[in-house]
Parts: sequence; structure tokens; C-alpha cells
Amino acid sequence: MTSTETKHEPAFGGNAGMSSDYLEIRNLTVSFDGFKANTDVNMTLLQGDLRFLIGPNGAGKTTLIDAITGLVPATGSVTKSGVELLGKKVHQIARLGVGRTFQTASVFEQLTVLQNLDIAAGAGRSALTLLRRRKAVLPKIQEALEITGLGDLTDKPAGVLAHGQKQWLEIGMLLVQDASVLLLDEPVAGMSSDEREETGNLLRRIGGERTVVVVEHDMDFMRAFATSVTVLAGGKVLSEGTVEEVQADPKVQEVYLGTAAGGEELAAVAASTAHTTEENSHA
Repeated sequence: MTSTETKHEPAFGGNAGMSSDYLEIRNLTVSFDGFKANTDVNMTLLQGDLRFLIGPNGAGKTTLIDAITGLVPATGSVTKSGVELLGKKVHQIARLGVGRTFQTASVFEQLTVLQNLDIAAGAGRSALTLLRRRKAVLPKIQEALEITGLGDLTDKPAGVLAHGQKQWLEIGMLLVQDASVLLLDEPVAGMSSDEREETGNLLRRIGGERTVVVVEHDMDFMRAFATSVTVLAGGKVLSEGTVEEVQADPKVQEVYLGTAAGGEELAAVAASTAHTTEENSHA
């Protein structure tokens, strides 16, 4: 087995249960000047369950991962393998193995791919030694290069990478930090179809051994790669389950079909579901 292969494939319900790293969210509420962006959100996220978080614009998806990672204050509870995260600083949460990406990749564009990974892996080293090229590449950096498919681009400045490659580099930077919970905010936004496919395969490679949550608007991408889905609407959990269960949920269809932004996304799904139901009734 090569380092780019996982021991487990992502699967609904995870593949390791509560005995491994997990994220448990209980009654999480985020308020801004009296407006509740999230209200009593409850979710259990297990290793190996590639969870997609979907919902109309303004549903509270990004706010939820902002709260988990300490960027906005929240009430309730968020525990990683039993350790409470709420109330901790951003850097403390990161050191506990919770990493996130943003819609625009946060990489050091003037530095090479290898230097970006080296800096991400180099907690405790001085700035001067971080910028010196290592005589040998650290094993976990080499593994991240292989997993992300960036092994042939180690000496390229990050600024010249394609859009998708920058996102893969940012994910690689989380991997070398030993993040076991990854929260990815619209990782395929603006990507070509080939880049989306490569990103989905990357998520499968990393998702078997970690807890991965993907905030996404691309419904085709969600259907192709999610093992489970949580739908947020109005800051609350509306529905949760497999892709098929969520797509068939009348509440989800109503929310998406009732919004200009979401109408086209699930219209085809609703039509397909109705067509299948009609065929079964005539069988």
C-alpha cells in the first residue's frame, strides 16, 4: 500500500465510531446583535464519514465552521474527542487538530510549494530556519505532496499555481499540521470540471482517515462525493442523512425550490424523484 492510499474508504456513519477522533456539536447557537445565525445546532461528525454541509445562502454554514474554529463566539458545546473547543483561542483549536480552509486559498504566494508546507509543518522553528531549504524533505511533507498530487511542483511559487492547485496546497498544509478534523469552505468554487473531479478524489483520499466536513453549493459535486449530508436552513439543521435520503426529503425540496438561489439546484432532483415514484406506482 502506498502512502497515497487510505486504509479505509469514506462511508456513511464513518468507519471508526466514537473510539477515534470525532466532533460533537450540541445546542450550538451564534448570535450577532440579537440575530441568531445558528440556533441549537446538533451534529455528530465521525472519522471516515465525508460530510457535506449544504443549504441556501444565509443558512449559517460558514458561520457554523467559524464558531467551531473560534473565529466567532458561540454558546452550547463543541467537543473534539471529548475536549471542549468553545472558549478556546483560534491557535489552541488548531493545535488540537482542527483545521479549516477558506473560499480563497490562504497560501504564501511568493514562497514555493515546499516552503509553504515546510512553514505549516514547522511549529517551533525560527523564521530564518523555516525559509532555509531542508537537506531532506520531512516524511509527512512528502506524504502530503503525494496525497495532494503536487509532488512535481515543489519548487514552483504558490502564486503561479492554478486555482485548484492552491486549494490542494492549503489542504496539504493542514495535513502536515496533523489536522484530524478538516473543515473545508466551498473548496471547488471557481474550479474547472477536471479540478472538481481531482478535488473530490483528494477528499476521498483524506476522508477515510479523518473527519472531513465540506461546505458546498455545487449539488453535482455533493452527489458525486458525499457519504452523508446535513442541510441547514435559517441557521438550523433541517435534514440529515445519506444523499438519497436528503434529496427525497420534502422539507429540503421545499426550502431549495422556494429560493431563487436554490431553485435550479434541486429542481432536477425533485423531478427525478417524482418520476421514479410514478414509475413505481405503475409497476
